[in-house]
Amino acid sequence: MLENFSEIRVETPVDKIIRQIRGLITSGQLNAGDRLPSERQLAERFGVGRSYVRDAIRKLEFYGIVKTMPQSGTIISGLGITALEGLITDVLAIEETDFASLVETRVFLEIHSAALAAERRTDNDINVLEKALKAYEDKMEIENEAVEEDLMFHLKIAEASKNKVLKSLMLIIIPDIIKNYASLKVCDNLTVSKAINEHRDILNFIVKRDVVAVEYAMKEHLKDILELSTKGIL
Repeated sequence: MLENFSEIRVETPVDKIIRQIRGLITSGQLNAGDRLPSERQLAERFGVGRSYVRDAIRKLEFYGIVKTMPQSGTIISGLGITALEGLITDVLAIEETDFASLVETRVFLEIHSAALAAERRTDNDINVLEKALKAYEDKMEIENEAVEEDLMFHLKIAEASKNKVLKSLMLIIIPDIIKNYASLKVCDNLTVSKAINEHRDILNFIVKRDVVAVEYAMKEHLKDILELSTKGIL
């Protein structure tokens, strides 16, 4: 008898946003080429923070359901309804993924991304990374927390790797990881200082094109979160 019952899954705000957008597309109220309202407008309408809207759009974009165009905003892609249904199911299923496995995947992606960045980075990439690091440090000094700035620094490393697939994969898994890490207040003043220094080391090795050193530095940088996740603390 018990096997006839299924576990009840509590949907996150991101799940609900994705389902609403799916419903509007499949019902024909949103069509290919239609532009979504801005993140701010959607957040106000949904009654949630903009970070939830941003995460939902990132996941939808990764699967090709929407695409973000410079100066044009977020546009609905021309997907068939059957394909869309399957993709939405995959997007929502990611929320159920074992957190430790997500972290392990992030570590793999980040180490490889940093190594490629050290090999392929341009002078412009270094300028972008330096600006991202400064934004991170400035925010940390004020609030001892810089979730979005941390994410942006790591994504800029992925951009410097010149591997778009790496960046896309990181876009879909890292926001959830960083959010959980920050919400549990894992960082205190000591780890904040340690994190800043580690970010500086990573950038320094990318500047020097030292592939071996940057791989080791990135692995050390992510060691704490990997240990916490495998112990079931996160």
